[in-house]
Amino acid sequence: MDISEIYLLTAFVCSACDGDIEPKEIALVKEWSDKSNLFGDIDVEAKLNDYVEAKLNDYVEAINKYGNHFIREFLLLLENENFTNEQLEIIRIAIDIIEANGIIEYSEVKFFKKLRSCLSINDNAILEVMPDKEEYLLPDIKADYVFDKDIKFAEIILNAKNS
Repeated sequence: MDISEIYLLTAFVCSACDGDIEPKEIALVKEWSDKSNLFGDIDVEAKLNDYVEAKLNDYVEAINKYGNHFIREFLLLLENENFTNEQLEIIRIAIDIIEANGIIEYSEVKFFKKLRSCLSINDNAILEVMPDKEEYLLPDIKADYVFDKDIKFAEIILNAKNS
């Protein structure tokens, strides 16, 4: 698969990972398509859903038909691809799409972490270019962590302000 299509797939899957493709996310992809050669010769309009006419496109149709399998195949593609310098661009696309609508949901960050785990780029390389995105690289809390049953707290005094 051509790197331009991987970039477009990255944008699409990251916009769909929270279950809702936002118009601002689509607008960002269209802006990239209009102002750069990020997606090469791909007809972005044909690939993405046109919200005005509500046409189904290749990606939306595939994700609706195959659901999680579509996303797993995308992640497997990332994992098996021999990237050289493209990984940082994939990271940037993913983060920009996640932040496009101004609302960052946990499901998006969790998906980003899964996407990130499929790439071999190290955190320092990402932070050199995007130093304000460290929260995307922090590990999640382990779901199977159990608090010690014998934990003891010192006396806790709550100070309430007098009105």
